Amino acid sequence: MWGQPRPRPALSGADGALQPGEAPLDFDGRRPSRPPPILVTHTWLNGGIGSECLQGHEPVKAAIEAINRMQADGIIGKYAIGGAVGATFYLEPAATLDVDVFVILPTAPGGLLLSLSPIYDYWKARGGTVEDEYIVISAWPVQFLPANNELELEALAEAVPTTVEDVGTWVLTAEHLAAIALRTGRPKDHNRILQFIEEGAVDRKRLQTIVERHHLNERWKQFERRFLEGTHG
Repeated sequence: MWGQPRPRPALSGADGALQPGEAPLDFDGRRPSRPPPILVTHTWLNGGIGSECLQGHEPVKAAIEAINRMQADGIIGKYAIGGAVGATFYLEPAATLDVDVFVILPTAPGGLLLSLSPIYDYWKARGGTVEDEYIVISAWPVQFLPANNELELEALAEAVPTTVEDVGTWVLTAEHLAAIALRTGRPKDHNRILQFIEEGAVDRKRLQTIVERHHLNERWKQFERRFLEGTHG
């Protein structure tokens, strides 16, 4: 659907790493004109989002730097953090064992999607560890999830730029995180949606629009009947 990514401009760092405060590449290979907001709080504040859970954690910083380098080297296209780690940018920190990274993969000639093998090969060639579907980066298991439906493609297109320890990255919006959790439908996904709602971290009207656009109405009605009867908002 998105075709071959445009050529990416060279990064300013000599080793290909993003410089402090520098945003990662945007969806079409360009850099945003504005610097990304800084992680400062669990709630929206001055256009920024944040997670105390990620502050001061060098392994997380190293993992994001490695992912950004993969992007700069053309191994992956646009990416954004999702799953439980993505949710911690909006919610109280929660224990999680792995990092879900939604990603656009470059396309092969003829428009065929490439497999995840280049990601694994790239990391192995640099002495990294691959365990099943995970790449272990600075002790963090990272799973790359190719966006393969309209909801995930939209979530990536509308992902929010931010920084962790001065390293630029992207995170899915709270509403898209909740919608993807609704579609996935595991007990832990339902718990995450409830947490978004209870902590006021999601725009209910915007979430409803996403739910309707991606034909998740029946799942949302079932969720409401099961978990939200008697609540308001």
